[in-house]
Amino acid sequence: MSETAPWPTEIRLSPDKRTLTVAFEDGQKYALSAEYLRVTSPSAEVQGHTPDQKITVPGKINVAIRSVDPVGNYAVRLNFDDGHHTGLYSWTYLAELGRDHARIWGQYLSEVEAKGLSRARL
Repeated sequence: MSETAPWPTEIRLSPDKRTLTVAFEDGQKYALSAEYLRVTSPSAEVQGHTPDQKITVPGKINVAIRSVDPVGNYAVRLNFDDGHHTGLYSWTYLAELGRDHARIWGQYLSEVEAKGLSRARL
């Protein structure tokens, strides 16, 4: 493990399955909503294969996480109750989502508004 690679010490899904809490050995701990994780999925379905293919995912305010499945020793696969399950959330990506939450979430909310989309399920 390199010094720059975060290493998780705890991954916990809340009883209502709407918050994933991830703690890292550097002491950082992030509570990430299922909606936030779903709309920022690292999957090609969401991110595309190039930056111009990235989509803004609407209607996920009430999404929940069905399961958190380990993938090797580097990531987890989140299975959402809307059927999405293709993104692999690496430890580095989860740490980035926690650390940069305000910027990433703000950008998402701006995109939703600019495109006339809704966070509510349609």
